Amino acid sequence: MARGHVRWERSGADEHAAAYEEARASLLLGQMVHDRRTELGLTQAELAERAGMTQPQLSRLESGGATPTVPLLARLALALEADLDISFRPHSSLAA
Repeated sequence: MARGHVRWERSGADEHAAAYEEARASLLLGQMVHDRRTELGLTQAELAERAGMTQPQLSRLESGGATPTVPLLARLALALEADLDISFRPHSSLAA
């Protein structure tokens, strides 16, 4: 019975770690959008209009409370006068 409990704890820890990484990525993305928006001197309402979204939607995205779709990211990049770069890179190796 203890063995099943240990397995449950591990899967719970894995789920929490995955949720933490997802939240971290959302926060970082939101910060990038905020930083570029302020560089351009745009309000949230102005950027939202440019990107075809509402100001509350943009606010949630900037605060890390929303995960945008790829089409929305493309619209945001265009509205932010920026290139969108999505890529898969191998994890860096610690082996010497």
